[in-house]
Amino acid sequence: MNFEDYETLPTQNSITHMTAGAIAGVMEHCVMYPLDSVKTRMQSLRSAHNSSIVETFRHMVQREGLLRPVRGMSAVVLGAGPAHACFFATYEQSKHTLSQLMRHRHDHITHGLSGCLASLVHDAVSNPAEVVKQRLQMMNSPYRGVWECARHVFRTEGLRAFYRSYSTQVAMNVPFQALHFVTYEACQSALNPGRGYSPKAHALSGAAAGALAAAATTPLDVCKTVLNTQEGGAEGLAQAAALVLRASGPLGFFRGVTARVLYQMPAAAICWLTYETLKHALAR
Repeated sequence: MNFEDYETLPTQNSITHMTAGAIAGVMEHCVMYPLDSVKTRMQSLRSAHNSSIVETFRHMVQREGLLRPVRGMSAVVLGAGPAHACFFATYEQSKHTLSQLMRHRHDHITHGLSGCLASLVHDAVSNPAEVVKQRLQMMNSPYRGVWECARHVFRTEGLRAFYRSYSTQVAMNVPFQALHFVTYEACQSALNPGRGYSPKAHALSGAAAGALAAAATTPLDVCKTVLNTQEGGAEGLAQAAALVLRASGPLGFFRGVTARVLYQMPAAAICWLTYETLKHALAR
């Protein structure tokens, strides 16, 4: 399949890239979920024994059971599928439309803006699942499962609780995705100039994009975790940032940065490789 066929067909077929995106999103989050749990625990303001990835993971398993690092995964399965379907559908359509408007000039701007638009849609769909997931990941979480947690949050804090961190999530993910997609497309241009199906190029480009974007946006991710878990009762980004600063100082904004980068590198590689593979297979 030549470049024009590969790039154009999925952009015109919403079912193709929504299906590929949904499967890619579920694969990405489920495979790397234990490390995501470690990252959340390391960003907690209250958790002890979280100075390193190994210490945090060992403490979780020894004190709370072997399956503790995967607790809350079903929330990810429920949220990641539709969120990533909308994400990749928006990205592909935005990239196609903006490329035509700009006559295929300034591709880096096109990719960045498309990533930002996709992020807005993705976060609106995924934010409630993210709240439930992170509350289940916390130490001494009182909830037995996803639905119990969701019902309790809704009854005690209202619908707003599921979107308390939405503005922070957007403030984090808009630059994250802009940097992510610009880096991915730039790496593709270097490693895969023909823009055909190349598993190695897709995986390496995804890993590089995920690592760079994750490192750059870690401070906002820490604040998002504080808002989602309601440690200290913060109601907005400014309050969450103040809590982090008081609890851990300036370096507190980079708690869990290593775990976040180690999570995002393979996660992004898996996501892009799965997406591009399914996109290629379904396009055929």
